[in-house]
Amino acid sequence: MKTGVIIFSLLTLLSAACVTQFIPDTDEDKDLLVVEGLITNLEGINTVKLSRTLPLASKNTTRPAKGYTVSISDDLGNTYMLTESTAGTYTTDPAAFRGVPGRKYQLNIKSNEKTGPVFTYRSIPAEMKPVPAIDTLYYEKIELEGEYFRKHDACQIYLDTHDPENQCRFYRWNFVETWEFHIPFPVTNKICWITYNSDVINVKSTFLLSEDKVTRYPLLYIPATTDRLSVKYSMLVNQYSLNEDEFDYWSKLQNITEEIGSLYDITPATIPGNIFCVEDPGQTVLGYFSVSSTSSKRLFIEERFKGLANPYSECVSDTVRTLRGIQGLNSSVWVLEDHGMEIPPFYVLTETEGCADCRIRGSAIKPSWWDDDK
Repeated sequence: MKTGVIIFSLLTLLSAACVTQFIPDTDEDKDLLVVEGLITNLEGINTVKLSRTLPLASKNTTRPAKGYTVSISDDLGNTYMLTESTAGTYTTDPAAFRGVPGRKYQLNIKSNEKTGPVFTYRSIPAEMKPVPAIDTLYYEKIELEGEYFRKHDACQIYLDTHDPENQCRFYRWNFVETWEFHIPFPVTNKICWITYNSDVINVKSTFLLSEDKVTRYPLLYIPATTDRLSVKYSMLVNQYSLNEDEFDYWSKLQNITEEIGSLYDITPATIPGNIFCVEDPGQTVLGYFSVSSTSSKRLFIEERFKGLANPYSECVSDTVRTLRGIQGLNSSVWVLEDHGMEIPPFYVLTETEGCADCRIRGSAIKPSWWDDDK
């Protein structure tokens, strides 16, 4: 019996030691330019991010394209230079540039000669289509029944919009979520806010409809498995106008991301963008330079929802209670003071930092606009 156990253990160790990483050979270029750019008609900075693709199994997540010359030109002959604010991130001067609906814009890129041959890249000129305002942003509570007949509430957020001029037939939306949450203990950093940028693609076409109108578009479903709706929730939605080519790009990317992951995964080389290399038209360039008018609308939710997840439900059950005046606490141990019914009050000790400090999950700084719904 003992001999069998020893042999099994040796075989297990040997099989683990023989595992090697498999990196398949591919015909794809391992050094492609990736462009992420968006200009709008809003006041402020417009950003273009440039990077290079990475080989398979690379441990790095980004490879910024540094030192490039980047500019934007319009159909009136104006050229606006961008400044490299951080490695691979190029920004416009808000005092000099702002998109105008009806104008056509083109992105121009010149590579850094220190990194190899000099190439010039350009986007296909695109018109900035006007975009209507968002009519309504609203939500509906959905009552569900879980295990042991326990009821809980989910939330579905919808959007309505229309263009009476029938000029914007292709739409895209993204949004920023912000929610307030509380740690259920009397600690110093008890109230915080989390801000999260959407990582899904939302596009819609009214091209085949008799009316340029979008009704009850399902923007986001919020399940009860999160604490987003526990105190107060806000969503800022941005609505973008698209031309038909860009709508086709986002639609294809949407199909891919629904199968393999989120918007921030690697952009597949099989989806052509609108950028080409002047010297070598056969060279593949990933990404898209978007030219869109933008309108925005904010939604606040403060209604009570049943059965929401409590991220702090385990904070007390696995802790040690002790009376005041304990000495020699390890610096890695966090202390929660409980003002319960017991006299004298006691401390709750926990090694989970997030149980005592809401800043582990979010920020203790209230957003400047947070009370705008009052």
